[in-house]
Parts: sequence; structure tokens; C-alpha cells
Amino acid sequence: MTNIAPIANRDMVADSLSGMSDENRSWLKLLMDNPASDDTLLDGLHLYLDRQAEARLLNTLKLQKCGEWLGNEAPARLQMRLMEAAKASQHAAHAAFREGLVASGGLERAYPKANI
Repeated sequence: MTNIAPIANRDMVADSLSGMSDENRSWLKLLMDNPASDDTLLDGLHLYLDRQAEARLLNTLKLQKCGEWLGNEAPARLQMRLMEAAKASQHAAHAAFREGLVASGGLERAYPKANI
């Protein structure tokens, strides 16, 4: 059996999150539809956030938009893990991404509050 290259890796995911073109968004949506690629997606998200944290110039608006888009588009099974990634650091890059995630309301849609 020959070695088959994976469809995605963490570098590809991080680059796609950084670009956020329509083509990248479509590819990321396809990736999110496949539960087997969740770990790759989240590894790429961590790499993307780490790169943004190390950048000379912090683009908080871009990070917020990325968080909001992911929060709106990601399936319910990923919402908790996205929030965990956003809370992984106190750096301003993670905080900006977290603001976008919270603004999307994805976590509340995935896990609505119980009526007591």
C-alpha cells in the first residue's frame, strides 16, 4: 500500500485561517463537516493563534472576524473545543479571537441554557 498524503495539515489550516478568502472559507467548511479532521482543524487553529501572538503587529479586528466566522460556521461538536482554544492563553490575540467567538453566539446555540 502506498502512502497517501492527508487532505489537510495544521499548516494548511493556519494559512487558510490567516487568508480567509472565499476559497479558504469553503475549504474550512468542508473540513469542519468531517469529524475525523477535528484534531487537524484545532491544531491549525492553535498554530494560527500562536503565529498571531508572535506577530509584530496584532490585527485584533481580523482575529475577531475569524472567531466570529468560526463560531457561526462550526458545528455544535466543535464549539466547546473552539472556546477552549480561545482561552488557552491570556495574550491579546487569544482575547480578540475569544471576543469574536462570544459575539457569534455559537456556544450558546450548541449548548442552550436549561429552563429551570
